[in-house]
Amino acid sequence: MDINRKTPKDISNEWDDIRPYRDDEISDAMQRIASDENFPAVMNFIYEGKDIEKRINEFRSFKTVSQFQVGFMFDAINAIVRKTTDGFTYDGFENLEPGKGYLFVSNHRDILLDAALLQIALHNNGLDCSEITFGDNLMQPGMVSDVGKSNRMFKVVRGGTTKDFYKTSHHLSSYIRYVINERKTSVWIAQRNGRTKDGDDKTSQTVLKMFSLSGDKNIGTNFSTLNIVPMAVSYEWETCITQKVRELYLSQDHPYIKEKGEDFRSIMEGILSPKGKVHIQICKPITAEELLTAGSLDRNEALAYMASVIDTRIYNGYKLFKNNYIAYDMLYNTFKFTDKYTKEEYKQFADNMHLTLSRWKNILLPLMDIYLKVYSNPVKNKLSVE
Repeated sequence: MDINRKTPKDISNEWDDIRPYRDDEISDAMQRIASDENFPAVMNFIYEGKDIEKRINEFRSFKTVSQFQVGFMFDAINAIVRKTTDGFTYDGFENLEPGKGYLFVSNHRDILLDAALLQIALHNNGLDCSEITFGDNLMQPGMVSDVGKSNRMFKVVRGGTTKDFYKTSHHLSSYIRYVINERKTSVWIAQRNGRTKDGDDKTSQTVLKMFSLSGDKNIGTNFSTLNIVPMAVSYEWETCITQKVRELYLSQDHPYIKEKGEDFRSIMEGILSPKGKVHIQICKPITAEELLTAGSLDRNEALAYMASVIDTRIYNGYKLFKNNYIAYDMLYNTFKFTDKYTKEEYKQFADNMHLTLSRWKNILLPLMDIYLKVYSNPVKNKLSVE
């Protein structure tokens, strides 16, 4: 498997401001990462009980993206799965053809793990790893940025004026199209800007509009050349649930402003927190018939139609766990799914919710409502398409 497939067009510097590292940049990045004060703790987490100094020296010797991914990232992701999950499963990879680039449009629950786990699943199915979008708020100089860009992550620039937004969106769109069509390499991107905090996954029409900006045909044809494949990721225990509930509560009355270092804390909590079972479902690619329908509509109608198609695929692709069913019955005061869990599991979920929210006793009821919606919204969405 050629993880770092190249073509002569890779010498282009058109996207130097957003692209991942190339092979000739890896060696310097390895030295910077290995010299970071936090790196020994990372290595201890991954290689607990091993000769860490030896592992760090091996890390410093990596000279290509492939060596970094196979020699480090796969070990790191497998360590996260082994230490923090009760099993990672995946399905639907029979829908993909080797050597073809796809645009994986995914629901987004964890900053790093959604896309990172996809790489393990692709690798285990004999398929090339994908490139991965990464918000510019996370691409700050330092270890996180170096690790990300070495792991084929490329920058998504957010904010700015309307003119700036159009320019950066077109730039991003052209890069994604180049990677898929010219390099025959897949790309992972979230269906919306940032994580879904409340579990109510909705594809953003703004994201879909960005996809079509770099094409020169009608919207259906522009989408067709991107080989869009919806992807659903499901966690038994939602990552960063405390932060998500707090942010949703605080943003009810005014825009939420992140604290300094909050993104990094979310990354670390997502990595270290227990997740229970985790599942990735590769859904069926968007069909020629669906693309033909989109092409027959005006632009806004086509975007709404494509968002609905992707949402339906993702909702059907959810793997619902007992926590989702318990939360639904709790929130709506029903007994609809009592065959999906036991009384003991119901009590365990309730106890965990109260423990998680116990520091905010004076606002416990509204926080419980938010908490239950995070877990129950996937059930609601799946019911809506059945």
